[in-house]
Amino acid sequence: MVARAAVAAAPPAFPAGPSTDTLASVRCPYCTEDDDKVVDSRPADEGAAVRRRRECLSCGRRFTTYERLEELPLMVVKRSGGKEPFDAPKLEAGVERAVAGSAIDAAAVEELVAGIEESARARGHEVTSEWIGLAVLERLRVLDPVSYVRFASVYKGFDDLGDFEREVGELQKTTPPKAR
Repeated sequence: MVARAAVAAAPPAFPAGPSTDTLASVRCPYCTEDDDKVVDSRPADEGAAVRRRRECLSCGRRFTTYERLEELPLMVVKRSGGKEPFDAPKLEAGVERAVAGSAIDAAAVEELVAGIEESARARGHEVTSEWIGLAVLERLRVLDPVSYVRFASVYKGFDDLGDFEREVGELQKTTPPKAR
């Protein structure tokens, strides 16, 4: 039987040999006691986890645990100041509405959303909704001008025809769009 333990952070380095570390004890799967010692630690899953052989100090049986890094969720800071987890399907649905009826296929939309998510994660564990909106506009500007204007009309909250005219004028320039 294999017990699995998840931890919030990986250790800075893997120990070279057996350890008598008892700080992170887990319950023995055989007798349910939480008094054990680590007898061997090594990297697992190509360094994505730490495999530890443990020995229960009560019953003497050995078992294996795996420690994996628990990723911080990507959070979006909304205009109102509230925060919510990044929701790729929500972003994809918004982009799909903007590209509806155009020649852009679903694979291109998925790639756009994946690229934005990857860029957002590279920025840290929090991004603003404004940054996400501008990133979508930047990518749609290259893919399809009509989809760009559709997305901009919702994202920037166009109220009248002048807003559309101004955005089409910005689209015809060679520089990236400005935040409103």
